[in-house]
Amino acid sequence: MARRPFRRTLILASVALGTALAAAGGWKYARASAPLSGPIIIISIDTLRADHLAAYGYRKLKTPAIDELAANGVVFERAYSHAPQTLPAHTALLTGRLPFETGVRDDAGGRVRPGERLLPQLLRERGYSTAAVVSASLLRKETGINQGFDFFDDEMPLNPEEPAAVAGHRDGSESEKIAEHWLDSAGTSRTFLLLHLNEPHAPYAPPERFSQYAPYDGEIAYADEIVGDLIHYLKTHQLYDRSTIVLLSDHGEGLGDHGEQEHGLFLYDETIHVPLIIKQESNVGAGRRVADLVQHVDMVPTILDLVKAPVPDTLRGRSLKPLLEGTGRLRDRPIYSEALYARRFGWSGLTSVFDGRYQYVNAPREELYDLTRDRHERENLAGRNVETKKAAEVLETFESAATEPGTPAADPKDKWEILERYRTALELAEQRKWADAIALLQRVAAEEPLVPHVWNELAGVSWLANRYDVALDAYRHLVALDPSDPGPYLGAADVLLKERRLEDAKARATEALDASAEKDTQSRAAAHALLARIALARRDPAAAREEAALAFEADPRLPMPPFVEGRILYDQGRYEDAWPAFEQALAAARKPRATPIPELHFYAGDTLARLNQQAEAEAEFADELRVFPLNVRARAGLATLYHTSGQHTAADTAITDMLHAVPTPESYATAARLLTSFGKTRQAEAVRAEAQRTFAASRH
Repeated sequence: MARRPFRRTLILASVALGTALAAAGGWKYARASAPLSGPIIIISIDTLRADHLAAYGYRKLKTPAIDELAANGVVFERAYSHAPQTLPAHTALLTGRLPFETGVRDDAGGRVRPGERLLPQLLRERGYSTAAVVSASLLRKETGINQGFDFFDDEMPLNPEEPAAVAGHRDGSESEKIAEHWLDSAGTSRTFLLLHLNEPHAPYAPPERFSQYAPYDGEIAYADEIVGDLIHYLKTHQLYDRSTIVLLSDHGEGLGDHGEQEHGLFLYDETIHVPLIIKQESNVGAGRRVADLVQHVDMVPTILDLVKAPVPDTLRGRSLKPLLEGTGRLRDRPIYSEALYARRFGWSGLTSVFDGRYQYVNAPREELYDLTRDRHERENLAGRNVETKKAAEVLETFESAATEPGTPAADPKDKWEILERYRTALELAEQRKWADAIALLQRVAAEEPLVPHVWNELAGVSWLANRYDVALDAYRHLVALDPSDPGPYLGAADVLLKERRLEDAKARATEALDASAEKDTQSRAAAHALLARIALARRDPAAAREEAALAFEADPRLPMPPFVEGRILYDQGRYEDAWPAFEQALAAARKPRATPIPELHFYAGDTLARLNQQAEAEAEFADELRVFPLNVRARAGLATLYHTSGQHTAADTAITDMLHAVPTPESYATAARLLTSFGKTRQAEAVRAEAQRTFAASRH
């Protein structure tokens, strides 16, 4: 499509002027009404389609709690997300800025920039206590989404009794109970809480009591039950009427409507149209329905307006207070959305604008849909409607700030089957079905050999599954794709250390150090730490101490020197001398933002066990598993500890948990060895036989 520089400049100038006027209006708009006195709560229900709620006309499912919020609040019928992925959507929600402005545009590798002023920080400056309880590792602290929160809980406990429950997700009911506890302990009603529920995210596995519904709907019913628990808590603590509750979703779900079962690839209405219900203090505006076009970036200015705080002029959104009060309307603004999942494969991502009637998607094959008469987006009007050109020019005003040059043009629609295989492989990996995941990832890697994401996932899953040959091959491909990236060298060195190929491991770790830029302190620290561990394995204390000191110099948050000193003494059997060094490393590791050291808690626990401090040893093993839940040695340490203290049932349970949580050849071999040492030879033989059945086929 031909571009018109003058027209483009005029549009950009108009947008800039409109933004400036809107910002000025935002400051002038501060009203004389009293600010909120009670809690402000955002309930984000991951992957919830608006059209699967009764409040939006759905009749196949009962959601009494959400219906109550809708009856007591204001329902926004046309609310939209800016990205069909969890981290970019929540970042836009909490910053009031679009994904290309925050730089968080994909779940993979996305990170909120340090110093970004998120809503909790702005509220904290107004005297609010702030907390977030999240139910998926996509929103973990390491993404930077925790900035501004006084309390941020992102611990994802592993439940080996439920194969679908993985370390990256937490049952929403557990998150809700943590949120209740925080509200109890806050000591003030001026609180801001973000409660994120991962239901109804795939894989859909609702409780049996919701089996009358389709799996996705059953998960929604469960999420509604959890919302009901929070409402009940607020009512019993006389907080419900005083609370401002925002219920929304980060994005929807494809459910096969346009060939995509989940989300992330396309920008159709089913993935970006989200529910938005705002119950105000004293239920002001109860039962009102709003048809105005609104978006995630409107949430920050709206909440700041409600608490009578100034709205920064850097925000994209607008306060919805006039719509909440019924005192005015807002002029529709085009809503920008982007789906960059496909860029992991080197393909073009998708961007779109929606003006309330026309949805325009700028792909290699343009798409334009009139949602007023084609709600399911089946008839592509691109090229047959003057609105195509108008929409393309509006989208260009966004893309002028968002475009990343050098992205190869390709149509993700032609390759969505590969992406679906890739996502299926990731789901299998999360469910500990590692052999199946490896086979699928190898197929995807053969189809798309130039995509680093695939090789990275293949290397990581293969390492977990003890398929070190596959992992090393994947790292070799990554080195070939980008010899300047220290990551693959570090990964290969870690695998080689695991295989006790110490000279090769040292060579790869040294190559990682050579590839690390001088300012890349994180990679340099990781390389020196790995070289220290290799030196320990080579029984070279002097080299281990030297590398530990260099690791600490590169990253003072990494307490390698006392850890290495403890390891040297431990390896010499001097456990009483080793403990003070481990204790020093543990104290440093407990400091805020400290970099965790693998096996620190394990060696501390094993040292304490050898010093007959059983309770303290158990706590250290548990801490190791909290940080590194796949550590087989820590699980074996727990089992041994229980057995030697006469807790034989607990020892058996620890072994069973290990096989559920880490179903690898190493885990089965460790279990068999433990059972043999416990005198349970029959159970040990059964474990060896199961390992033979489980892993024999995966080696071919």
